[in-house]
Amino acid sequence: MRLNRLLLLLSIAVPLAATAPAQAATVGCETVSRFMSAYLQNHILHHRLDDQLEERTIDTYLRRFDPSRTVLLEGEVTNIQKELKGAFANVKHKSCTFLTGFHQTLVKEQRGIEDFVRDFIGKPDYEVDTTVELILDPEDRGHPKTVEEQQQLLRNLLHFQMSNYLSADETLENAKKLLVHRYELRTKRLAELETVDLYTAFLDAFATSLDPHSNYLSAEVLEDFRISMTLSLEGIGVALSERDGFAVVERVIPGGAADRLGVLLPKDKIISVAQADGDAVNIIDMPLREAVSLIRGKKGTEVRLTVLRQGEQTKRFPLTIVRDKINLEDQAANLRFEEREVEGKKIKLAILDLPSFYGGSNPTERQSTDDVARLLRQVNEEKADGLVLDLSRNGGGLLDHAVTISGFFLRRGEIVGVENARGGRQILSDEDDGILFSGPMVVHTSRVSASAAEILAGALQDYKRAIIAGDDHTFGKGTVQTVSSLPPGQGALKITTGMFFLPGGRSTQNDGVRSDVVIPSLLTSNDFGEKTQRYALENQATTPFLSSYANAVPATNRWQPVSSDVVSKLAQRSHERVGKSEEFAEIREKLKEAEANDGVVRLADILKEQEEVEEEEDAAEGEEKEKISPQLEEATSILADLVALHI
Repeated sequence: MRLNRLLLLLSIAVPLAATAPAQAATVGCETVSRFMSAYLQNHILHHRLDDQLEERTIDTYLRRFDPSRTVLLEGEVTNIQKELKGAFANVKHKSCTFLTGFHQTLVKEQRGIEDFVRDFIGKPDYEVDTTVELILDPEDRGHPKTVEEQQQLLRNLLHFQMSNYLSADETLENAKKLLVHRYELRTKRLAELETVDLYTAFLDAFATSLDPHSNYLSAEVLEDFRISMTLSLEGIGVALSERDGFAVVERVIPGGAADRLGVLLPKDKIISVAQADGDAVNIIDMPLREAVSLIRGKKGTEVRLTVLRQGEQTKRFPLTIVRDKINLEDQAANLRFEEREVEGKKIKLAILDLPSFYGGSNPTERQSTDDVARLLRQVNEEKADGLVLDLSRNGGGLLDHAVTISGFFLRRGEIVGVENARGGRQILSDEDDGILFSGPMVVHTSRVSASAAEILAGALQDYKRAIIAGDDHTFGKGTVQTVSSLPPGQGALKITTGMFFLPGGRSTQNDGVRSDVVIPSLLTSNDFGEKTQRYALENQATTPFLSSYANAVPATNRWQPVSSDVVSKLAQRSHERVGKSEEFAEIREKLKEAEANDGVVRLADILKEQEEVEEEEDAAEGEEKEKISPQLEEATSILADLVALHI
């Protein structure tokens, strides 16, 4: 039996209702308890309610309604947590009044915040204080302990928010009106939440307390989820997540409008959105679904973003993107060749870029397996001496395609195992004896490389078929999610039901695939990767299932299994090259300065950088983005060294 073609999107049957009613159903207190039971029945790790899970759920629920940690004081949070203790027992007995009580408290506090904002920036002599500093991540600053701390935090935030409006050429008076209206709207939205909204929020808080990838998908969110899984999505081509009130770029999708522009990077925060010549809408603390709806739009229309980028200096800059459909041609695998001189001999190296494992069940659709096979035949025809397989932008895709492509470099053998909570294991194997490329090989990875990309890289590493070179490790998403549809109007349950394991017995969860040779990059920070996610599952190990036949290659084979001695030599040569490189010296300096800033934003620094950044963006507009990164350049040099060791 094969896994579903869509990686991590399997479908299970959960006995939640006998038949779907003719009219759309809704979520009540009694269904919350039933849905929670369904999660526990199918989750890979959590199977019963306990105190720790209840504490997680309550904490997650509070964070959902106060993501910026400005509404509630530390003492108030402690009291509310005590009041909500016993929430699971209440839900089990179909009593959810504790949710409405908390909601009333939150609305009252939010109205107080709105009054403070109106009074503070409504003063005739108000002006932006450019000397303020702000710890941008609410996780680092926590809830204020006193009213005085809360008010000072609000003042700093308001100065920061006002500067966003002024940087978009708003007058001071209009900026005041816009910001007050923003807080009024926040209060209005909170006050108008219906009881069903509180139930679904609690259910989602419970799901995400199991692990970061389990969710309750309401009917509206489910529709967005389905749209996001199609390549025909019209928009800017960026995967966003919500972190502490910010819309954060998780991944720039290859072939999308943002990818072609070449400006947005993972970890960038989008803080405002405007339509063509319309007014900017500040999206900080806005529900992610609403923020995405502002960014998404028809092909050919223009959207203006304000982006906040933290690094050695915090920069805020405008970015205009013309929405477009994801271009499959730009997302498809592509090939180029480079010539190098090694020990007086010219060699030809192939670089095969595979941005995703694309394809579908329809045989007329373009398949990544077909494209890679065709390009590998071209590599052989050109008599390339070695191959770099670039997975540094590959966030995953179709699992069976990753298995098939792994087999292009190995003889028949096991590639990946999937284990469920009951200990059942399903192994996917390459059953084709053919090898399409047998020369020296480097797989270039990054912390963006995830899911199916990690499986391919990990399998080739376990079979000692290739050198893995790139960031210290890949993203680390090694879990399988199932999506179970509920009756109309009730959405769906997304549940983590399994974990991936590599042939050597390691899971890719959390740790990802570690590089044999580490190449410095700006992604190697402590806030990017699976292990940074709240309640990420721990890495696990299983019984190895390496095939002894995978490396049983013909006598004409041009490669030998990678040894620890070869890895050491390649790492040493790379270290010496990187140490002499000005580009990598700059990367190391940026990482060091970003760590020293420790998430503190200085408004004066932002304003100082504003004009310079805008000039840089204007100058870069329309320019073709760099074709090869310093990391890929170094990965190619590592391949040249590997070829030299075989000459």
